[in-house]
Formats: sequence, structure tokens, C-alpha cells
Amino acid sequence: MEKRVVLFLVLSLGIIFGYDLLLKQLGYSPFSTGPILDQEITPGEPQKEPDPSSESNSINSPSSSSDDPPIVEEIAVIETPLFRAGISSQGGVITSWKLKKFLTQTEENQPVELVYSNGQFPGPLSVQVNGNEAVNQHLRQGLFRVQKDFEELDERRPTGKVILTHESSDSDLLVQKELTFHYDSYVVDIIIRTRGISENLDVMLGTNFGVVEWSQGFIGLLGSAWMIGEELEKKSPEADAPTLRRDGPIRWLALQDKYFMSVFIPENANSLFSKLENERVVSAGISLPASSDEHVHKTRLYAGPKQFDILKSFEIGLEDTIDFGWFIYGSWSIVKAVAKPLFSILRFIYDYTHNYGLAIILLTFGIKLLFVPLQYKSYKSMQGMQTIQPKVLALQEKFKDNKEKLNQELMKLYKEHKVNPVGGCLPIVLQMPVFVALFNILYMTIDLRQAPFMLWITDLSAQDPYYVLPVLMGVSMVVQQKIMPTTMDPTQAKMMMILPVGLTFLFVTFPAGLVLYWVTNNVLTITQQFVTDRYILKKPRGGTTDNYPKGNAPGSESGKKKHSSSPSGSSSKS
Repeated sequence: MEKRVVLFLVLSLGIIFGYDLLLKQLGYSPFSTGPILDQEITPGEPQKEPDPSSESNSINSPSSSSDDPPIVEEIAVIETPLFRAGISSQGGVITSWKLKKFLTQTEENQPVELVYSNGQFPGPLSVQVNGNEAVNQHLRQGLFRVQKDFEELDERRPTGKVILTHESSDSDLLVQKELTFHYDSYVVDIIIRTRGISENLDVMLGTNFGVVEWSQGFIGLLGSAWMIGEELEKKSPEADAPTLRRDGPIRWLALQDKYFMSVFIPENANSLFSKLENERVVSAGISLPASSDEHVHKTRLYAGPKQFDILKSFEIGLEDTIDFGWFIYGSWSIVKAVAKPLFSILRFIYDYTHNYGLAIILLTFGIKLLFVPLQYKSYKSMQGMQTIQPKVLALQEKFKDNKEKLNQELMKLYKEHKVNPVGGCLPIVLQMPVFVALFNILYMTIDLRQAPFMLWITDLSAQDPYYVLPVLMGVSMVVQQKIMPTTMDPTQAKMMMILPVGLTFLFVTFPAGLVLYWVTNNVLTITQQFVTDRYILKKPRGGTTDNYPKGNAPGSESGKKKHSSSPSGSSSKS
């Protein structure tokens, strides 16, 4: 039974960590695992990257002649304590969105930029008219008049507006975008007014807006996600189906990576789409119903970190983009139900320690204490199985040609010695949701991003730069295997030493916070095993039960007889 459990664990780890890599090697994953550069430009394409710090840049309009003065592109700069954004009058799109409280992982430590700066693809807040390329080109290249009623938002000036207006001189076309910013929020209230457009209107969330890196691991899905009604779907288009469309009451549409996202929360959109523009490049937007008269569309834009409390405050299921329930390429409600309270406890401990590394250690210690009774039963069951192992082997040899008789005799033996063959496995199964939940918390949440621990560990979301924690984890696993009771023969036990080696190499690339949890858990398990063997359930010697207290050792006949002579002078049976 123990060999089957070990085989199950090894195969599970192989499936979890190997399946995604296999798909990418076979070419079934639409995105490569390499990091996307903040300022990646497709070769041969002109770069469009106006500097938000400057108020204007000179550009030439397609409609202007050589005798006309150059038309000036204005960049409206929005400055709040949380972010610094730039909005261009050309096309009326967001050209920059830098988060002040989050820095890049590079040595420069610049603020994280959420806008994918490649003018080839639609930018955030760009407007497209279905089936009318002439109007679309006019809206992309035409200038919007910019009105801004603030310089910088703070407590003294908590809100401010930017109004972008485009009118055509030779038609009734009008597109106006009114954006209301708040000094203490990543949310922008948007009103889009249109006139002279009879076709359906697409408002773009943008291209990779909110996607800082694609190479953030195998949990969750990078790219587009949305909720229609009560159904959440996280899906990005693939090469064989480059455009996805969904109809229904749109609650929100998002572009996301592991830590950041942008979200549209429309009032009356009934359709959305996601389009694969290029490898690792996805655009998304919402479709608004056609209207021959002047029409008003309202939506909210969120562009910022995937912080659980902020997303949950919207009360529309945005927090589920942080996949607390992930397990073997699916989302399990039981894991999610365990993860959320554990995450709250972790942050509660952090409020006192102000160090997520210490918070992880204390949380692991608390969980270990919680499972002490289960571990005790597991150890007791495994030692009981170890005690009767010679008899099990004898029965297997005796009835090797009669499986039915063997099973009957084994069940009789287990009943006689009051040993449950799955007793050592059941506690592991019960602890599995907790382990997976902690794995998701430490791997997925932005709270650990660039959070220092001590000494050389300056970022718990990044791998240990000197591989100290992975090596300690491997060593602790070896020690744990050596002291744990087992029914395997020496050859099988030596083969199982491959597992710590394989996991050590695997965990080299894992976040330091996750490896710290595993090391702490292993050290506590070793300590618990030592205390149990030394003071509670002393190890049997030579297959006997003479070291068990109170005559209740597995393998004894319910403690009726002991190794030493009883008061009546009878000796114990094996």
C-alpha cells in the first residue's frame, strides 16, 4: 500500500510539473515561456512611444499638406499617489500607466509599466467601428481635443476629469471620452459619447494592457479573462482560433498576468472579444450596440495590482482571477475554501511581524500543531505496519499463487493486530488541500512580490539566488525519509532517494517563499518524528513490541500480553 502511495505522489508531481512543459514542447501552447520585454518592438515596425513627461510631440497628420504647420500631439499627464498615466490626443488612447508602488524586477527598479508600447496594435481606450475602416483610420490618426481640470490629485484635490473630444469637420461624427480619476484608487470612471455612428462600436481594453510578463509560471492563465452572468472564463485565443467572441450580460473583461491586470466593468455591454495579435500579444475589447443618434456608454476601468482585498471590494468575482483553488490543471472548490482563510491568517500574522518570511514560518508551525493528532495516528499506523511486515511478507510468499486467499489472510492479520493499512495514508490525504492551498497562496499572491525575508533573501516571490533554501529542502527530505517508519525493503528505500534529488532541482526555480515553507515544514516534521520516536511511540526493535508504552503497541494482542512476563508468569506472543 505504501509503495502505491509513493508511486501516486511521484506520478502526480510528474503530471503537475511536466504536462505544461510537454504541451509547450509539442507546440500546443500559444505562448512561449520567455519573458516579454517591457518595450518590445516588432522588427521593422515604427515605435510609437510618446514621453508622458512632455506635454506635446510634433506629428504630421495624413490630411495636412506640406504648407500647413505641423499638428501637435498633446500628452495629458495624470499624477496620483498610486500611478502616473499618459493619455495621447492622437487617437485618445492611454500611452503609459506606471504603478508607483510596484517596481520592475530589473536592476533599474523603475515603476511597473502596464501599457504595451507598440503602436501596431490597438491601445487602451481606442474606439473602432465595425466594418468601417475609413472611420477607424480617422479615429486612430486623428486628434482629440484635450480638456483637463487638474494638475495632480491628492487629498486636497481627490478627483479630476480629462475630456477627450474628436469631431469631424466634414461629417456628423463625434466621439468623446470623459475620464474621472480618483487620487486613492486605480479605478477610472469612463463615459463615452458618440454621434453619427450607426454601426456597432468596439471599445478596446487594449493590447497586453496589464500584462507585464508572460513567464510567470504554470498556475493560472495569462491573457484574457471575463465573467458573463455568473460564469467565469479564463481563456486566451490560440493560433488556430485567433479571435474569441462571447455574447451575454458582460460583468467584466480583463487582461491579466500573475500579478497585474486591467479590467473593463461596463454597464450595458452585451458582447466581448479577445484577439491573438501575435505571439504573446493579445487584444481585448467590448462591443456596444449600434445607435444612429447620440449615445452614451458607461464603463469603469481598473488598471493595477491583483490584490485580493481590492478585487473583492468590487463584489463581481474579480478576486477569482487569483486562482486559490488550482490543483492539477483545474480549480477545486475545497482547495479554494481552505486557501482564503489561510491567506487571511498569513496577512494577520504579517501585521504583527512585518516580515512575510517570519509569517510563513509561524503559519507553518501553527498548521503543524493543528495536524499533530492526525500525524500521531499516521505514525502509529505506519509503525504497526512495520511491526507485522515479516508476517505480511510470509503470507505473500505462502499465497503468491492465490490472490483471493492472500487478501483474506491479510485482512485477518490486520484485524488481529488492529492495524489499518491505509491509516498512514489517510492523514496525508486530509492534509493535501491545506498543502495545495498554501502552495497557491505563496506562489500566486502579489503580497510576496519583492517582500524581503532576511540576509540574501530580498524577494520571497523570486528564486533563491544562491540556492541555499532548495539545498536545505533536499537535505531535510533525505533526513525525513531516513527516520520515517517504512515497510519498504532497503533496495526500494534507496530508489526512493531519487525523489529528494528531483524535487531539489525542481524547487531551484520556485519562489523563495514557497521553498521556505517546505523547508520549515520538513524541519518540523523531523522534530515531531524525533519526539514521537523518543518519548511517545518508541521504535520497535527486531520486530518486537517491547518498547511500546502501556502494552498498546500495534502487533500486540490489544495489550493483553507484553514482552516481559505478565503477573501470571506468561510471556508475550509476537
